[in-house]
Amino acid sequence: MTPSPPTAPAASGQSARHLRERLRTGFGLLGPRHSRHTLPKDQIDRLALPTGDDGVVVGVNSEGQPAVLGVNRPTPFDVLFIGGLWTAQVLALRVAATGARVVVETGRPGHWAQVLQTVGGGQAGITVHDVGRVPPQGATPTGPVLVVRDCGMRPPRGRVVSTPWQSVLTLLPYLSPVAPRLIRQARLVGVQRISPDEAVEVGRLTGLSRSEYEALPTLADGVTMWCTDRDRQYVMTQPTDTEIGLLGTPRRMD
Repeated sequence: MTPSPPTAPAASGQSARHLRERLRTGFGLLGPRHSRHTLPKDQIDRLALPTGDDGVVVGVNSEGQPAVLGVNRPTPFDVLFIGGLWTAQVLALRVAATGARVVVETGRPGHWAQVLQTVGGGQAGITVHDVGRVPPQGATPTGPVLVVRDCGMRPPRGRVVSTPWQSVLTLLPYLSPVAPRLIRQARLVGVQRISPDEAVEVGRLTGLSRSEYEALPTLADGVTMWCTDRDRQYVMTQPTDTEIGLLGTPRRMD
């Protein structure tokens, strides 16, 4: 047998005495000892934390993966949504559920009454205002705001515009004469089922391929094509039981 190093008993005794001293002075038990983790300076840039997308789940994409819409941003963010009130209200509910304030500017407040009653108003809910009557919101990083403009086919220019931490979503039931201007200023455009003629015009304004814009008249209820300058994504909004109880099943027509 190989003899133990002669210093081992002494070292063991010193460690035991040190541990008793630590316990006596109230420092508690010692955790496991590990060698230090080191990284050469030239490799620091390789450090990264894998994180998921930040935002609101608006549905699932064509691969069945969650589709996330980030509306709380440190830069102005305009969204144009050409579609039904049902989807817009689901988005408003989900944004409010994240703790952001949702401000609705609408000419049909009765359509939003049940949503307002369910969520409540104030600093952490939904408030409804007449067209042109939205006061300044004072959005901050800890108090982001989404303004939903449900102002018909020809929404007037809003008094409250997108700013850092305050996004604006404009709802158009169908394509209208103001759509080209709104598409140009929007960073994200969502389109639900529209007529073939409207699809051709949307394709021209947004740069969709022929196969993409020809698919728009065939979209099912609750399906939206979300598009940016470079990306296209079909998303199916799947309501929760609570959302169905409040708003009913997905529908394109109001």
